[in-house]
Amino acid sequence: MERIDKWLWAARFFKTRTLAKKMVEQGKIKVDGQKCKPSRNIAIGNHISIKKNDQLWEVKVLQMAEKRGSATIAQTLYEETAESIKNRESAILLSKMEYHSTPKPDKRPTKKQRRDIKSFKSQG
Repeated sequence: MERIDKWLWAARFFKTRTLAKKMVEQGKIKVDGQKCKPSRNIAIGNHISIKKNDQLWEVKVLQMAEKRGSATIAQTLYEETAESIKNRESAILLSKMEYHSTPKPDKRPTKKQRRDIKSFKSQG
Protein backbone atom coordinates (compact mmCIF):
# COMPACT_ATOMS: atom_id res chain seq x y z
CA MET A 1 0.00 0.00 0.00
CA GLU A 2 1.21 3.43 -0.87
CA ARG A 3 -0.09 6.99 -0.68
CA ILE A 4 -1.78 8.28 -3.84
CA ASP A 5 0.34 11.44 -4.00
CA LYS A 6 3.58 9.46 -3.77
CA TRP A 7 2.42 6.99 -6.42
CA LEU A 8 1.39 9.77 -8.85
CA TRP A 9 4.80 11.36 -8.41
CA ALA A 10 6.64 8.04 -8.83
CA ALA A 11 4.57 7.22 -11.95
CA ARG A 12 5.66 10.60 -13.35
CA PHE A 13 2.21 12.09 -13.79
CA PHE A 14 3.43 15.13 -11.83
CA LYS A 15 6.86 16.68 -11.52
CA THR A 16 6.76 17.12 -7.74
CA ARG A 17 4.95 15.49 -4.83
CA THR A 18 3.64 18.90 -3.80
CA LEU A 19 1.99 19.33 -7.20
CA ALA A 20 0.52 15.82 -7.00
CA LYS A 21 -0.84 16.57 -3.51
CA LYS A 22 -2.35 19.85 -4.73
CA MET A 23 -4.15 18.13 -7.64
CA VAL A 24 -5.56 15.45 -5.32
CA GLU A 25 -6.81 18.15 -2.93
CA GLN A 26 -8.47 19.99 -5.84
CA GLY A 27 -10.40 16.84 -6.75
CA LYS A 28 -8.66 16.26 -10.08
CA ILE A 29 -7.73 12.71 -9.04
CA LYS A 30 -10.29 10.00 -8.36
CA VAL A 31 -9.64 6.49 -7.07
CA ASP A 32 -12.28 3.96 -8.13
CA GLY A 33 -14.59 6.85 -9.06
CA GLN A 34 -14.36 8.66 -5.71
CA LYS A 35 -12.53 11.81 -4.69
CA CYS A 36 -9.79 11.19 -2.16
CA LYS A 37 -7.24 12.81 0.11
CA PRO A 38 -3.48 12.82 -0.61
CA SER A 39 -2.92 10.35 2.24
CA ARG A 40 -5.27 7.77 0.70
CA ASN A 41 -3.59 4.40 0.32
CA ILE A 42 -3.92 2.70 -3.03
CA ALA A 43 -3.45 -0.94 -3.89
CA ILE A 44 -2.68 -2.92 -7.01
CA GLY A 45 -5.78 -3.11 -9.18
CA ASN A 46 -7.23 0.30 -8.25
CA HIS A 47 -8.58 2.40 -11.11
CA ILE A 48 -7.40 6.00 -11.04
CA SER A 49 -8.71 8.86 -13.17
CA ILE A 50 -6.34 11.79 -13.55
CA LYS A 51 -7.46 15.11 -15.03
CA LYS A 52 -4.40 17.01 -16.15
CA ASN A 53 -4.13 19.86 -18.67
CA ASP A 54 -7.64 19.31 -20.09
CA GLN A 55 -6.85 15.63 -20.64
CA LEU A 56 -8.31 12.68 -18.77
CA TRP A 57 -6.16 9.64 -18.03
CA GLU A 58 -7.88 6.42 -16.91
CA VAL A 59 -5.26 4.04 -15.52
CA LYS A 60 -5.12 0.79 -13.58
CA VAL A 61 -2.43 0.38 -10.91
CA LEU A 62 -0.13 -2.55 -11.73
CA GLN A 63 2.77 -2.01 -9.31
CA MET A 64 3.86 0.08 -6.37
CA ALA A 65 7.07 2.12 -6.39
CA GLU A 66 9.56 2.49 -3.56
CA LYS A 67 11.01 5.63 -5.15
CA ARG A 68 10.78 7.69 -8.31
CA GLY A 69 12.66 6.05 -11.16
CA SER A 70 13.18 6.55 -14.85
CA ALA A 71 10.31 7.10 -17.28
CA THR A 72 10.54 3.50 -18.57
CA ILE A 73 10.19 2.17 -15.03
CA ALA A 74 7.33 4.60 -14.33
CA GLN A 75 5.39 3.27 -17.33
CA THR A 76 5.40 -0.22 -15.82
CA LEU A 77 3.54 1.03 -12.72
CA TYR A 78 0.23 1.49 -14.56
CA GLU A 79 -1.75 0.46 -17.60
CA GLU A 80 -3.88 3.02 -19.43
CA THR A 81 -7.24 1.84 -20.72
CA ALA A 82 -7.76 1.67 -24.50
CA GLU A 83 -10.73 4.01 -24.29
CA SER A 84 -8.64 6.59 -22.38
CA ILE A 85 -5.89 6.46 -25.03
CA LYS A 86 -8.44 6.93 -27.81
CA ASN A 87 -10.15 9.85 -26.05
CA ARG A 88 -6.86 11.62 -25.31
CA GLU A 89 -5.63 11.23 -28.89
CA SER A 90 -8.89 12.62 -30.28
CA ALA A 91 -8.71 15.57 -27.83
CA ILE A 92 -5.14 16.32 -28.91
CA LEU A 93 -6.14 16.17 -32.58
CA LEU A 94 -9.10 18.49 -31.92
CA SER A 95 -6.92 21.05 -30.12
CA LYS A 96 -4.40 20.99 -32.99
CA MET A 97 -7.19 21.54 -35.50
CA GLU A 98 -8.56 24.45 -33.43
CA TYR A 99 -5.10 26.02 -33.23
CA HIS A 100 -4.55 25.83 -36.99
CA SER A 101 -8.03 27.11 -37.81
CA THR A 102 -7.80 30.29 -35.71
CA PRO A 103 -6.82 33.36 -37.71
CA LYS A 104 -3.44 34.85 -36.89
CA PRO A 105 -2.30 38.37 -37.80
CA ASP A 106 0.41 38.78 -40.44
CA LYS A 107 2.39 41.21 -38.29
CA ARG A 108 2.40 42.86 -34.89
CA PRO A 109 0.01 45.76 -34.31
CA THR A 110 1.38 49.28 -34.51
CA LYS A 111 1.55 51.50 -31.46
CA LYS A 112 -1.73 53.21 -32.41
CA GLN A 113 -3.44 49.85 -32.97
CA ARG A 114 -2.21 48.65 -29.57
CA ARG A 115 -3.66 51.77 -27.92
CA ASP A 116 -6.96 51.19 -29.73
CA ILE A 117 -7.04 47.55 -28.59
CA LYS A 118 -6.24 48.55 -25.02
CA SER A 119 -8.99 51.19 -24.93
CA PHE A 120 -11.47 48.75 -26.48
CA LYS A 121 -10.70 46.10 -23.85
CA SER A 122 -10.97 48.58 -20.97
CA GLN A 123 -14.43 49.74 -22.11
CA GLY A 124 -16.08 46.38 -21.79
